[in-house]
Parts: sequence; C-alpha cells; structure tokens
Amino acid sequence: MWLGPEEVLVANALWVTERANPFFVLQRRRGHGKGGGLTGLLVGTLDVVLDSSARVAPYRILHQTQDSQVYWIVACGSSRKEITKHWEWLENNLLQTLSIFDNEEDITTFVKGKIHGIIAEENKNLQPQGDEDPGKFKEAELKMRKQFGMPEGEKLVNYYSCNFWKGRVPRQGWLYLTVNHLCFYSFLLGKEVSLVVQWVDVTRLEKNATLLFPESIRVDTRDQELFFSMFLNIGETFKLMEQLANLAMRQLLDSEGFLEDKALPRPIRPHKNISALKRDLDARAKNECYRATFRLPKDERLDGHTGCTLWTPFNKLHIPGQMFISNNYICFASKEEDACRLIIPLREVTIVEKADSSSVLPSPLSISTKSKMTFLFANLKDRDFLVQRISDFLQKTPSKQTGSSIGGTKASVSDPAPESLPTPQEASEPPASPSSPLSSPPSFSTQEIPTTSQGLLKVFQKNSPMEDLGAKGAKEKMKEESWNIHFFEYGRGMCMYRTAKTRELVLKGIPESLRGELWLLFSGAWNEMVTHPGYYAELVEKSLGKYSLATEEIERDLHRSMPEHPAFQNELGIAALRRVLTAYAFRNPTIGYCQAMNIVTSVLLLYGSEEEAFWLLVALCERMLPDYYNTRVVGALVDQGIFEELTRDVLPRLSEKMQELGVISSISLSWFLTLFLSVMPFESAVVIVDCFFYEGIKVILQVALAVLDANVEQLLDCNDEGEAMTVLGRYLDNVVNKQSISPPIPHLHALLTSGDDPPVEVDIFDLLRVSYEKFSNLRADDIEQMRFKQRLKVIQSLEDTAKRSVVRAIPGDIGFSIEELEDLYMVFKAKHLASQYWGGNRSAAVHRDPSLPYLEQYRIDASQFRELFASLTPWACGSHTPVLAGRMFRLLDQNKDSLINFKEFVTGMSGMYHGDLTEKLKALYKLHLPPALIPEEAESALEAAHYFTEDSSSEEEKGTSPPDYRHYLRMWAKEKEAQKETIKDLPKMNQEQFIELCKTLYNMFSEDPMEQDLYHAIATVASLLLRIGEVGKKFSALTTKKPRDGAHSGDPNSATEEDEPPTPKLHQDPTQECQPPAAGDRQAKASGDMHLGKALQDSHVIVEGGSGEGQGSPSLLLSDDETKDDMSMSSYSVVSTGSLQCEDLTEDTVLVGGGACSPTATSRAGGTVDTDWCISFEQILASILTESVLVNFFEKRVDIGLKIKDQKKVERQFSTSSDHEPPGVLG
Repeated sequence: MWLGPEEVLVANALWVTERANPFFVLQRRRGHGKGGGLTGLLVGTLDVVLDSSARVAPYRILHQTQDSQVYWIVACGSSRKEITKHWEWLENNLLQTLSIFDNEEDITTFVKGKIHGIIAEENKNLQPQGDEDPGKFKEAELKMRKQFGMPEGEKLVNYYSCNFWKGRVPRQGWLYLTVNHLCFYSFLLGKEVSLVVQWVDVTRLEKNATLLFPESIRVDTRDQELFFSMFLNIGETFKLMEQLANLAMRQLLDSEGFLEDKALPRPIRPHKNISALKRDLDARAKNECYRATFRLPKDERLDGHTGCTLWTPFNKLHIPGQMFISNNYICFASKEEDACRLIIPLREVTIVEKADSSSVLPSPLSISTKSKMTFLFANLKDRDFLVQRISDFLQKTPSKQTGSSIGGTKASVSDPAPESLPTPQEASEPPASPSSPLSSPPSFSTQEIPTTSQGLLKVFQKNSPMEDLGAKGAKEKMKEESWNIHFFEYGRGMCMYRTAKTRELVLKGIPESLRGELWLLFSGAWNEMVTHPGYYAELVEKSLGKYSLATEEIERDLHRSMPEHPAFQNELGIAALRRVLTAYAFRNPTIGYCQAMNIVTSVLLLYGSEEEAFWLLVALCERMLPDYYNTRVVGALVDQGIFEELTRDVLPRLSEKMQELGVISSISLSWFLTLFLSVMPFESAVVIVDCFFYEGIKVILQVALAVLDANVEQLLDCNDEGEAMTVLGRYLDNVVNKQSISPPIPHLHALLTSGDDPPVEVDIFDLLRVSYEKFSNLRADDIEQMRFKQRLKVIQSLEDTAKRSVVRAIPGDIGFSIEELEDLYMVFKAKHLASQYWGGNRSAAVHRDPSLPYLEQYRIDASQFRELFASLTPWACGSHTPVLAGRMFRLLDQNKDSLINFKEFVTGMSGMYHGDLTEKLKALYKLHLPPALIPEEAESALEAAHYFTEDSSSEEEKGTSPPDYRHYLRMWAKEKEAQKETIKDLPKMNQEQFIELCKTLYNMFSEDPMEQDLYHAIATVASLLLRIGEVGKKFSALTTKKPRDGAHSGDPNSATEEDEPPTPKLHQDPTQECQPPAAGDRQAKASGDMHLGKALQDSHVIVEGGSGEGQGSPSLLLSDDETKDDMSMSSYSVVSTGSLQCEDLTEDTVLVGGGACSPTATSRAGGTVDTDWCISFEQILASILTESVLVNFFEKRVDIGLKIKDQKKVERQFSTSSDHEPPGVLG
C-alpha cells in the first residue's frame, strides 16, 4: 500500500535490493522468501520482538535521487504481487516525467506530492465506510488478518507486545485482541508460535502474580491454560480482554452480537494506536458504570465528566468530586464514597448561569430547578464549554412532560440574571408518593379495566390512627418525622442530596407511607415513569386477551403470590398482579415471565400503584438484577457464585462443610431471586428490600453472609443437606420486625419450626446492623469484577450442560462415541457462531433463541453445512463435493426450513462413517434420488413421472380439496414406517439418477491410492448395470403390454414402446474399453472438466440403441447448478444421432447398445433421458459386491477424530464471500 513519504536513514541494513532505476528502489526484507540463512533468522526475530509492523511489509519501495544520500519510503507490500503493481505504476506514470526535472529537490517534492495525492484519493473512496483507524493500526490489522487467516469482517480492537509462556519458556511476540478472538504470534530464531482462542471458549480470565509468572494474565479454555506477561500496561489490557469476553458471553446468553456504536462522538485527533472499536468499548464501559452508579435508564449516554466542587448547604462545605453530563441528566459524585451524590434531571432545570468568579469560588456555575433548589458547582476547568453542552442538551429536552405535574416553560441558560425567568406556579417536584396527583388512574377507560391507583396496602389496611398502635405507632411517627426533616434539609424528589445520613435513615427502616415514593426514587424507576407517560396503560391495552406461554405461567402462579396477604385473597389484587406481569411479559418477550417475579411484583403492588409497580419491576429485571429472570436464571446463578466465593473468603471452615453438604446452591437461589421475600416474614423482608433499592445487590450478599455467620456452629454439626436447610429455614422464619405497624401476616415457612425449644427471635434491624459491621467492605466495582468471573463459569457450565443434553438426545445406533459426538457438537456450534460473527445477511441460523430446546438452539444453513461437509466427509469428491453436500443437506432437512440441527447433521455424518457396506451404499444411493437430487428446470410431466414414483395416490386424489385427518394419519404412519426402512423399500433409480451416481463415484476415487483399480472396477460395474437396466426394461415390456403414454406414467417399469431391438451388446469388451485414462489425461480428469468424449472419467455412460431415447445423445436432465458445478457446459451437451460420427468417439467413450433408433425415440423433444430404464438398489449392491476393490473402499474405516482436529485448525479461516465455491451448488 502507498505510504506517506518518510525519511529512511539507513536504506540497506536488513534489506536486499531487488530492482532499481534512477529514482526508485524495490527492496525485500532479509529473512523473507527463499534462503536468508542466519541473518534472515535474526532479522525475522528482530521484526517480531522490536517492530509490530515490520512483518506486515516484507517488501518496500524507496525514492532516492542520484546525488542524495537520503531515501524516502513511498510504498510497502505484504506480497510480491502487491509491490510489483506499485512498482509498475511508478515506472509507467512517473519515470518519464521525473527525467524532465533539472533540480533534485523538485523531483523529491513532486514525488511526495504525487504519493500524498494517491493516498488522499484512496482515502476519499474509503470515507463512506467511516474508516477512521490510524495508519499504524491498519497495518497491524492487515498483519493480523494475514497471519491468522481472518476474514474482512473480523475487526481488530487493539494489539499489545507481551510474553506468552510456552511451558517455562517465555516467547516474546504480539497479542492481538479482535472482537471474536484472542490471537498471539511470535517468531524467535526460526521457532514460530501462532495461537488463536475464541472468546466464546474462554472459561476463566484473571490477572494474577505468582513466582513463576510475575504479574500475568491467565486465560483458560476447556482444554488449555495460557499465561501472558510483560505487558506495558497490564491493567488496560486486562480490562479490554474482560470486555471482549463479556461480549462473547452475552452472545452465548442471548445471541446479541457486537454492534459498533455509530453514535459515538469522533475524536478531533485520533490516537495513533487506538482503533475506533477500542474507543467504542471504552465509552461503553464508562456508560455502563455511569448508569449503574446513578441508576439511570438504559439508553442514557455519558457525554463527558469533569472535576469540580459542589456546595452542600446542609453542612456548609464545598465537596470535591466529579460532575457527569449526559443527554438528560447532570450528576455529581463525591470523591469520598458516602459524602454526597446528586442527580439533576434536565427536565427539572430552569436556569443555568455562570456566577462571578472569586478567589474563594473560582469558575462557579449555578443550576436552579423547578422545585426551587439551586446547586452551586465551582472549580470547573472549562466552564464556558460546559455551559454550552448543557445548553445544547436543554434545547433537546421536551419542555412539557404530559401526564405528570411537571410543567412550565422552557429552561433558560443565562449569565447572571436569575430574575429573567418567572418560576411556574406548579413547578414543584412532585413527591411521587402514592397519594400524589401523578398516581391518578391511567387514561384508558376505567370501567373496562379497573386499575389500582394506589398501593394495595392502603386499600386493604384498616386505617386505625397511629395513637391506637401504642409504641409501634410512636416509632413509625418518629421515622416519618426524621424523613420530613431530611427532606427539608437535603431536598425531596429526584434532586435530593444523597449522603451517609440518607443511608442511615434507610437502614432504620422506611416508614410505610413513604416506602413507594422512596423505592421509585432510589431505583431510578421514577425517571422512566415520568419520561414515558401512558406507556403502561398502552401496554395493558395491547396485551389484553393475548395468550402465550408466559400468560399461561402467570395464570398458574397468580394464586401462589403471597396467598397469606389479604390483598391477594381477592380479585382486585390478583387482577392488578396479572396486568403488571402480563404487561411486562409483553414489553420484554426475551424474559417474558419467570417464577419469583410474581412474589416480587406482589410486594411492589402493596406500596405503589400499578404503573409504579410496573416501572419498579422494569428497574429490577433490566438494571438492578441483570439476567436474573431469564429462562436459565443466569444472573442469580452468577450472584450465587459470588456468594460462595465470599463464603470461602470470610467463613472458610463453614464453606468446606457447606460444599460437602452441597447446600449453598439449593438455599441461596431463592434468597437472591425473591430478595428474601419468600423465606422471611414479610414485614422483615421488606426492610431488606428498602436497603436493596438504595444499595443494590451488595445488601443481599451481606445479609446472606450474616445469616450463615449467625448459624456457623449449628451448620457445622449438620450431617446432611436436609438438616442444614432446616436450621437456616427456622432461623429465617424467626427474623422479626418489632417496629412494623402492619398486622403480622402468617408466614408459610414457620411450619419448619420443630416442637423442642421455641426458637430465638432475631430482630431484622440487628441482623442488618451486624451485616454492615462485619461485611460492609464489599464495593460495587469489586462485585462487578466478581460477577464477570462467575459469569464466565456459569455460562460455560450451562453450555456444557447443553452439550451433554444434546449428545444424550442422539440415538445410540448413530455409531459415534460420546467423545466424538461432543467434538462434533463443538465444531457444529463454532460454525453456527461463525455465522454470527461474519455472516452478514445470513438466514435465521444467525439468531438463536435460547428459549428453544437445547437441540434446536444451534442450527446451520446450507452454505455452512457445505463447509463442514467438505472438511469432515470421508467421501471427498474434489470439485463435485459441494454438489454432494447440497444433496445431503436437502436429504437431512426434513422440515424444509433450510436449517438443520445437530441431530440431523450427525445422522448424515453417521451414514458415511458407520455401518457396513450396504448401509453406506444406501446412504449414497439416497443422495441420488429425490428429494436430494432435484432437477432445477421446470418440472415436465416426464420428470413428474419419476419424481412421484413412490406415491400410491392417484392424480384425482391430489385435487384441491383440503387434506382430511386420514391424510395426516397416513403421513404419520409413513413416518413411523420409514424408521424400519429395508433395501426393498428404496425406490428404483432412473437412468439420469444412475448417471449422476456414477459421476459421484468417479469423483470420489480421484484421490485414492487405488485409483486405477477403482476406475477399472466401477467401469465394469457401470456397464453391467446398464445392461441389467435394459434387460429389466425388456422384461417389463413383455409382461405388461399396455399401450399408454409413459411420460405421464407413475411406473418406471412399464414400457412405452413396442418391442425393442435385442439385448444390447458392447462394442468391445467393457473391461478393455473402460480402462482408466492415460497419464496425460490425469490433469483433465482431476479438474472434472470433461467433454463428452471423456465420458468414463466424467461418469457419463452413453446409452445407444435399445433405450429408445435419443441414442448416443442423451440430454441428461441436469440442473443448471449441477452443470455449472462441473464448470463445463459441454459435459451434457445435446448431440443428435446424425452428428455423432464414429471418428468423434474417443477410445474412452463407452457405447452401450447397438440397435437402431426407434422412430418414437427420435420424435421425443430434444432427445431426453430414457424414463423406462430403471435399476434397483439390490442390483447395484449385487454388482458392487463382485468387485473386491470397491468392497474394500467402502468398508475401509476412517477416523473422524483427525478430521475434526483439522477442521478446528481452519475453523477461523472462513471468508464471508463464498467465492471459492461454484455458484448455486444447492441446486
């Protein structure tokens, strides 16, 4: 490729000049190409160790002038062909022009200008693709593709210099991280190490430091452990590897591929070694972290962040921290974790103004909101730019949110003039409590759809005044008072300052009256509800009366949701629960409905309206508990893995015992899925839910550890799993909330209590306090790190389970061993996933549905099957292989959806590998009958005759009337019978199909060591069978003397003409006539491009005479595809009887039959194949058994294990354009 001219100081060190003219020199790198000796080895090693791009360009062109010692590099190339093209361009276009110049400086200036012009022109053409990766990076990407055989679709994210430890020897080389693969290449003193690992195969990825491997990254797959060390920046490398492995796991989990983020802001000056993809991934990671920290909606994108201070009026301090700006929010997080956190939705902002700077308050920025709160930021680095960005986002923010009480005028951005904007009367932030006007019933007709517009607890609780509740009522009143004071000091609603004080109040328990409001605020559900007015009402309407698997499951679980609570003992509560769950299943069909969602949702409905409960459920399922409620509860299993890991760290003795009893997995899943709601008394569990909405999953983990810690001694004395579960069940049943003002609800688990001593009651607030005292050192980013590690384990173990299930579903008579089946499954799955990476616009195979049975999850289409067939089949047929693969695919694709699953794939493979000679021949025979063999041309009556040979129903039966149940019963019976197929059931083969079979056999033998003998044997057998077919036809003609039109006949055995000439005889003895081609013909034979004369090698056997079908000139009814696949249109050309003179027949031609043409035959349109000629499977089998060399060929055992190994090596080398295959092979 052309390069921007750069000066080269030493032109000949490590390079050999191959061509030169007065102005340019073409050089080859030492050590590349032939020879090179020790110098070449050293140079090769130096290239890898010192310079990442040197091995990309083993050729280069330098510009020089005669008197100057300075050389300029103008082009480089990875191959001689590429560099020669550039060299020829220079010679043809520049040499003549340059000889005119007198001044050498002018020559150099002209050359540099010309080269820059070419590069600019090339870049202009590439511009629409959005290609913005820097040159150095592009070179590395080219090298990666060339080195590892990756297609264009595989994008490089970044590359790093590092050591790979091969045994105890470090190999210095380059690590390439692409979207789907981790690749490593090293070349040291002639020893080459090339390594490729798919991210989807990674089972463990961690950064560790041992004596042997100082600060290294460990990558494990199912069958190897890899260690990489000596990174310049190990933290950055590991973080990127984590992100890529995470994307791969996401792909395995829900089939979402990696899509480049097109809306990413482009940098003004791209970093020379960072690709657009790397920036994309970094931005993605920052976005995820930002959204998780401030609980923002999933589509929120971080625009930027800057250091600043925030004035906090409650303690009169300027708190240092970071300000984050995104399209709808301004957020602040203090450096000290608990000091202060703030979220300001732009929909609430009324004024943004730059205040006057002073030495005490440099670059201040004041932001006012509709709730009459003003926030003062200072120490902003680039205040003007910041104000401009906020102003841009404010202009895009809708000024009025319909359906909410937030109203008023457009926010203004101004310099000091706060009076300029009148504050609207109704502009106070709505308190979002269930009693607020926002919670009025949704807009659809309430007569038709009754909806609960307030928490069910309010509806079903007897409203006794607080005073009547005594101490409990007083305590509740104090809590409410504390929160009111907090609201007064720290603000109320979304813009509240969240501090350590807020957490303290949450830990003391949220009062019943404020619970719904605060859950909405802390979870971020409030933001989504306000910005999507009417969305829930719309969903309820849409989902009304819609039935699906999810709605069925919901109906089944409705009456199991908190049946002990009065709110769910009547139709009002049940109907509300039904609507919320159905609306959510309708919104998110990938989750639909999962058990445990009913329990969580019923609690949400107690404290909020239906709409509020719906948005809380959205926040839970989609943000706070990711992947918890999908079909395989992956998220809960991941967090359960974290719990086990934490137990090992903090309670090592107990952890061993629990592993021994196998109890952690069975107990903790329900704790995580229902947030303790199903295992603790309701009043106590709700306090944990309060903390969960404020702190996230950390609280659940802490409480779970505290529960184990409180029961250590009893658990250590347990002898089995049941005993351990009883101990924990009894403990959790007696966690009480003595401050609750609700009447106690009987807890179903209390039945576990045995009748010995009354168990000790544990106060929920004490349990929470202990959990914070002992285990509060858990940090959110540590949990995310652990989640990643566990996710790898969980998803890979689920994949292993899927593999085992699929392998178990394969019937025992397939013939492959369990190991071979597992290997085949991995190859099959890899092929499916490759279509996701590089498939472009491939069919439904690309997207897999994880809710399908395991066997149906991975499926491949015809082109993928062709690739697998070519590498795994024991019947290699050269250029004919794709044709055979297409037929095999049609045979296996019984439901005609153009996709086959693993079971169908293995059945096809087994037919070729296992069973005796008869079974293998039967498989081959079927590949040459419909539906495997299909004529592409319009189906004539003649073709219909043999197409429906086996159909017993008459034409009349195939009328237009719809098939009745008997039709389906017959079909079902046929399917059942097909399983017990014998060779007698196989339909007979007509002449065209037989010729196709011969063609396949000839191609199959072309690479065999016994090639000559096999050709001889098959020629003999083919001649014999042709004569048998003729005799059969004669016999049939004699026995059935019915004159009828054979073209419309369904019976290939019946004759169409009067008596034929006598039994045909060969021109010569077939054994002499059918000799294999001479050595000179070998090349022609191998290519498969035979003309009619080479009929034997191309398996065309010309039938003359008795067939009555255009003798000597069969126009074989082949599809266009078949013909193209042979690359020879003339192979099956129609030759009229008269035109085929004796001298045209080469010695290789076999002519069968010698009689004259019948008049009927010549009158047939174009001379078609003889439809009356046919042969049965038994006849073919008997004929082949006469030739021992053929018997040995088919009975020879082939090891599929070796083929699978080879396939795994080339697995990654698929190109998106299948241009190596002949077009239309599928026929």
